[in-house]
Amino acid sequence: MMIDAALFGAGRIGKIHAANLARLPGMRLKYVVDSHAPAARELAAAHGAEACAAEQALDDPAVRAVIIAASTDTHAELILAAAARGKAIFCEKPVDLELERARQCARAVAAGGVPCLIGFQRRYDPTFAALKARLAAGEIGAPEMLIVTSRDPGAPPLDYIRRSGGIFKDMLIHDFDICRWILDDEVLSVHASASALSDPAIAAAGDADSAAVTLRTRQGRLCQINTSRRAAYGYDQRFEVLGSRGMLQAGNHRPTEVIAYGERAVAADLPEPFFLERYRQAYAAEMAHFLEVIRDGAAPRTTVEDGVRALELADAATRSWRSGQVIELDPV
Repeated sequence: MMIDAALFGAGRIGKIHAANLARLPGMRLKYVVDSHAPAARELAAAHGAEACAAEQALDDPAVRAVIIAASTDTHAELILAAAARGKAIFCEKPVDLELERARQCARAVAAGGVPCLIGFQRRYDPTFAALKARLAAGEIGAPEMLIVTSRDPGAPPLDYIRRSGGIFKDMLIHDFDICRWILDDEVLSVHASASALSDPAIAAAGDADSAAVTLRTRQGRLCQINTSRRAAYGYDQRFEVLGSRGMLQAGNHRPTEVIAYGERAVAADLPEPFFLERYRQAYAAEMAHFLEVIRDGAAPRTTVEDGVRALELADAATRSWRSGQVIELDPV
């Protein structure tokens, strides 16, 4: 059975999802919706779809799947509308910038009885997933500490920063999800510190570009996250887990794995330049999983509840940074 899908958002991540969806046997892109009509028409034409208004896509009973890759301020509204119509949902992070609104979405998804996957693509990365599987198999015993390095090659435009919700909700929300996923535990306390070091205009916009966060879980496990919006050498994405019987590391990906040995130095490629290259396989895998959820009833690997939990941590980190205090969370 062919599953018809509607894609909301024709920007760079929408284009990635559209291309990955088009490669899936059994799934068809029927509609593309974007506030910028020329972008919607161009992407729709590339995949044999139709550019249309949101209401047409949502009200079409043939559409069983909704992929939300539009701007963050549309996520909650589209989740609520799709859930009310009984459609399966895939939504990019975050669910919303406001925690209560995200919780409202979770309640609506539960009431609608539909799957709602959130785009935490790092869970689908082959390297990260392999580390998780080996950790779950007990290779290094019980996990005790997680250290995450997450650095972008450069800051986004100031206009984006002003409406992004801040570095913790926009950028570190992925790392908060990694913490919950890898340690398989919930966080009880958050301490965050942040600065604007690369551009004073970021501070003037009320945000930061560098952050250090310490999390403590219910079982006393620790997670340390260091983040920067500027890494001159590329997109730096790696973490390590210290366990009772050893350690597992997941490193960066490079365009090639060729290493040159010379008289004065050993040289390798820099890491991939940005997230579209680094997580190319992950984006394809998460869309394939979305099809499995709809077609086969597979259990979603990322849920709207995961989106809410990560947003709770991002919200707590923001409050910790601004107040200079440790934020204690209610046990889940």
